[in-house]
Amino acid sequence: MKVLVVGSGGREHVICYKLSKSSRVTELYCAPGNGGIAQIATCVDIKASEVDRIVSYAKEGKFDLVFVAPEDPLALGLVDKLEAEGIRAFGPRANAAIIESSKAFSKNLMKKYNIPTARYELFDDEKKALEYLETQPMPIVIKCDGLALGKGVIIAQTLDEAKDAVRSMMSDKAFGDAGNTVVIEECMTGPELTILAFSDGNTAVPMISSRDHKRVFDHDEGLNTGGMGAVTPGADLDDEDMASIQRKIIAPTIEALKAEGRPFKGVIYFGLMLTPEGAKVVEYNCRFGDPEVQAILPLLENDFMDVIDAVIDGKLADIEIRWRNKCSCVVVMASGGYPVKYEKGYEITGIDTCGKLVFQAGTALKDGKIVTNGGRVLCVYDEGDTLDEAIDGAYEGVKKISFKDAHYRTDIGRTLGNIPHIKA
Repeated sequence: MKVLVVGSGGREHVICYKLSKSSRVTELYCAPGNGGIAQIATCVDIKASEVDRIVSYAKEGKFDLVFVAPEDPLALGLVDKLEAEGIRAFGPRANAAIIESSKAFSKNLMKKYNIPTARYELFDDEKKALEYLETQPMPIVIKCDGLALGKGVIIAQTLDEAKDAVRSMMSDKAFGDAGNTVVIEECMTGPELTILAFSDGNTAVPMISSRDHKRVFDHDEGLNTGGMGAVTPGADLDDEDMASIQRKIIAPTIEALKAEGRPFKGVIYFGLMLTPEGAKVVEYNCRFGDPEVQAILPLLENDFMDVIDAVIDGKLADIEIRWRNKCSCVVVMASGGYPVKYEKGYEITGIDTCGKLVFQAGTALKDGKIVTNGGRVLCVYDEGDTLDEAIDGAYEGVKKISFKDAHYRTDIGRTLGNIPHIKA
């Protein structure tokens, strides 16, 4: 099979890595890819958001499959356009990807179908939003309605912080048009958990649980980022817990989207909080989480193409998805100054000699060398029989890789202890 993966980050690197291991994939391409992906796939200089160019390239190249990984082209309808040209594509259509591209839509969907989530209100008028804040307890959560690269969420500890957050989103356009409407919701308490699931529109099959670490500094301090690392499992969930999450959240979401005429085919991301009242939805995403997928996908035992086919063909119920019984950890190495201002173009050494699996995100090939080319640069992966083994192994790899101003958290997974059992 001739396969094109759309995207350029660590998520796309691990997708390409698993596809390169498939006995069924004979030619692998990535648009636009990065320095690491270029070692296992042919990179094509087309941005993920250039949907019409991607459709033309896929059609002319007679690709058997296009895997659309990032949220932007999904929201822009790339899958719809590919299918209209008779090209087989993996990922939800735009009318289902709206669960990520509009938080207002997703919150209203949860309310309509009684899917547990935080109490909230929507505002497209800044003055009314500020007046509403005067009546609410702190802390409180302010979210952009639209796509903001995982950064359009502010947890305000005080009323002044909350008002500043609203103004920055609505008046100052800190996140562009994504902040034209804001969601203001209660601040839930409890550990966060990510559950990714394959969905064929009717059946949803959850993957191994994971936990992302969003804050840029140790001890969950500093600004939110796209993710500084992740571990699996994310919590000690037994069969009863998973059945509860499946029954109260996952299955109702898939059924709700189908009932709304928006069947979801692809990977759906459930960002959950394990509150004292049980698991509640923090957010949905319409694709693999990054860096969670870098911790999860290496553990998949199936040929990845078999799972992709089952999703597209509506046959998930007919296959058994198998995972190796291991814990895993990925640590993100970022550019100094991320997520605000940072420099690019620094040479990276040690990737090939660190002894670990390394997924590249913000990298480029320059004069035969791998250099930094983004905020989140690398994801260093390891696995073990225990979470401590996986964490120690990942950090062993991190210490053998270097580039100027490299920054990483030193506590990924450490705050979980022995992953205490929490009822869902």
